[in-house]
Amino acid sequence: MRNPLADIAKIPDLRNRILFTLAMLAVYRLGVFVPAPGVDRVALSKFFDSNAQTLFGLYDMFSGGALEQFSVFVLGIMPYISASIIMQLLSSTVPQLERLSKEGQAGRNKITQYTRYLTIGIAVVQSFSIAVGLEQMKAGGTEDVVLNAGPGFRAMTVITMTAGSCFVMWLGEQITERGVGNGASLIITAGIVAGLPRGIFSLFQKISVGEMNLLEVTVLGLFMFLVLAGIVFVERGQRRVPIQYAKRVIGRRVYSGQQTHLPLKVNVAGVIPPIFASAVLMFPATAATFAPNNAFLSTLIGAFTPGAWLYNLTYVVLIVFFAFFYTAVTFNPVDVADNLKKQGGNIPGIRPGIQTAEYLDRILSRLTAGGSIYLAAVCILPTMLITEYGIPFYFGGTGLLIVVSVSLDTVAQIEGHLLTQHYDGLMSSSNSRVRGRQRRILEKTKGD
Repeated sequence: MRNPLADIAKIPDLRNRILFTLAMLAVYRLGVFVPAPGVDRVALSKFFDSNAQTLFGLYDMFSGGALEQFSVFVLGIMPYISASIIMQLLSSTVPQLERLSKEGQAGRNKITQYTRYLTIGIAVVQSFSIAVGLEQMKAGGTEDVVLNAGPGFRAMTVITMTAGSCFVMWLGEQITERGVGNGASLIITAGIVAGLPRGIFSLFQKISVGEMNLLEVTVLGLFMFLVLAGIVFVERGQRRVPIQYAKRVIGRRVYSGQQTHLPLKVNVAGVIPPIFASAVLMFPATAATFAPNNAFLSTLIGAFTPGAWLYNLTYVVLIVFFAFFYTAVTFNPVDVADNLKKQGGNIPGIRPGIQTAEYLDRILSRLTAGGSIYLAAVCILPTMLITEYGIPFYFGGTGLLIVVSVSLDTVAQIEGHLLTQHYDGLMSSSNSRVRGRQRRILEKTKGD
């Protein structure tokens, strides 16, 4: 049986890519512990302990604890992801950007440049909002989180956080270009995985003080294993649409038609719907933190308490909505049908053109419906456990989805590199055999 690790060690290019990825992630994790000036971290830690289930807790999970540490990487990769999503939306609605996206590598480079500019703008707005929010925070109701509030603190926070976000964006792009996997996704995954030991330690603390017993922890572990198995099963699932290519005549040669398939994932939207839905539902709790005396926000918080039936119902509706919305933005059946028609491909029994687009749209709608139900189930059940036992976000459905999905994608890329190298090895050995056979024939001809 082949050892994949041994195969990776034998391929210099793949080995260097993996080592480069690990080095960039290590730089990111070191930067999380570089403190930004102007904040009492002890008071900020107390504030997080009492507001763990707000948007701050979710954002702190995505940043790998940088928000609680008030690090220079507080914003992390999230501004870049937000900018990328906005540019995807604009590329499908703004004609100028849509033309750029179809102009090949030059057009994609231009869109990437616009994404970077938008990332800086989002980072400036978010860092200023965080600075204003920090000035209003009080740990325990009396202890100020910011040491010296004012314009100086706000300006320093904006500069520090924006620079840190740009550096993290650069790290993600370097990982994508020179490493293995998607850089932005791997950075988020590294932050979530880094928080798992702290989450496990908090569970042991709950056991030691009697808040949880061993039976409950065992049931929790079994439940998480089943959730992970379900995530892997669905994320690997595909609907393969058969594609038939017509015969081609090149010169005097006739090439027979080829049969292949178009793979459509069951969960087309990925982890975007749970992230958006969580952010929307956590926003009222976070806004109430800034305005604790607002009666309307207090009533809204009471109605949308995590674990309540209204909260769960709204969460499911938002996940389904964002799943259909994001799928419609990222996958255009009309473009796919046109490309198949130009390449001489068709779906057996379906006419090229409009009927192919309608057929793909019908399949995609069914897949998205099933995928949205799967996302809602994975996210709602762990949320109930979080509410019941006070389990950290690291064990929630969103965190598990991100970690498992990114891990599967990264492993698939590594397998692709291994298959490519194995294929190149077969081709080189085959060519050497052919050259050896030709050399023997020439030598025999000369001898005769």
